Amino acid sequence: MRAMNLLFRALLPLLLAGAVSPAAAQTVVRIATWNVAMGLEQEGELAERLATGEDENLQKLAAVLQHLRPDVILLNEFDFQVGVDAAALFNTHYLAVSQRGEDPIDYPHAFTAPVNTGVDSGEDLDRDGETGGPGDALGYGRFPGQYGMLLLSRHPIDRVKARTFRRFLWSDMPAALKPYLPDRTPFWSQDIWKTLPLSSKSHWDVPIRVGRFDTVNILASHPTPPVFDGPEDRNGKRNHDEIRFWVDYVSQGDGEYIYDDDGRQGGIARSATWVVAGDLNADPVDGDAIDAAIEELVNSNRANRKCIPSSAGALAASRSQGGMNARHRGNPRHDTADFNDEYSGNLRVDYLLTARRTDVVGCGVFWPAPDEPGADLVGFTDHHLVWMDVEL
Repeated sequence: MRAMNLLFRALLPLLLAGAVSPAAAQTVVRIATWNVAMGLEQEGELAERLATGEDENLQKLAAVLQHLRPDVILLNEFDFQVGVDAAALFNTHYLAVSQRGEDPIDYPHAFTAPVNTGVDSGEDLDRDGETGGPGDALGYGRFPGQYGMLLLSRHPIDRVKARTFRRFLWSDMPAALKPYLPDRTPFWSQDIWKTLPLSSKSHWDVPIRVGRFDTVNILASHPTPPVFDGPEDRNGKRNHDEIRFWVDYVSQGDGEYIYDDDGRQGGIARSATWVVAGDLNADPVDGDAIDAAIEELVNSNRANRKCIPSSAGALAASRSQGGMNARHRGNPRHDTADFNDEYSGNLRVDYLLTARRTDVVGCGVFWPAPDEPGADLVGFTDHHLVWMDVEL
């Protein structure tokens, strides 16, 4: 007891001076997501560009990460290729090199896995009379791994507890939105319907260990765009159900039907700290998506709605570009993607969403206005990085 009293007396001046405080035990983790949409159409092209250190778009991507310095970043449309360590190449040739005067950054931990894009189904899934095309793959793509995902982290990844759901069957989701033609006949035969996976790419639950005691589960995905189909709305319905997957996964009791690629059953634990991350290709107010699932995910009592990512650049773009943007009902500050102004306008499609009980201390979209620093770093992709600071 005497030793404890002596220790308290020694620390008291520091406590009063603010050098030691209870807040010192708290950790703020910056999480980000970005669809880098580099438009690469050839298998192996990304690996070639990663190996040079000279690709201008990758340099801009690295400069933004060096500037914002997220602890965890999900990159959508970052091609997956078997036998290629894309994370190591990106770290070595771009992130470890100062870009635009920014300090280098290192992500020693990475997670990636196969995706359904470009994996041939053997069937005429788009019903164009031919097989073997990108629309006949389990997820639209010209080669396996196109439009893949890469998760980079400065904190360790618990690979033993990580879960992937690439093989979860769409037909195994209760009340799945099965596509039908206008005459109410199924768009696909029952044999095909029973073999189709839900994920156009994949769904991941990746636990990130922060310090000795805290874990943040990154729930990563990239649902198919709800367009490029016909009256059966197969992409719109798949997009809805890919988003609904996360609604059920984080809702106690609603995700019991879910199984992962290793056969483990059920959704996430009630006590888990989770963040849904990725380009979900659905705006809760505007655009062509079936908005029931994204509305429930964004607006339900389960989600923390205290900080909605926004930017001055999104507002400036909406005002200057006009077109469909002038008809939108949503707040243009919250847009994350700069789409065709004639057909869709700019939309909020990229998300970081966390549980209501999680402390969010900051968030934003890296979309500088034309007169703001960093404006020259955007534009190589039609999406913008979204970030969120979570306090553990």
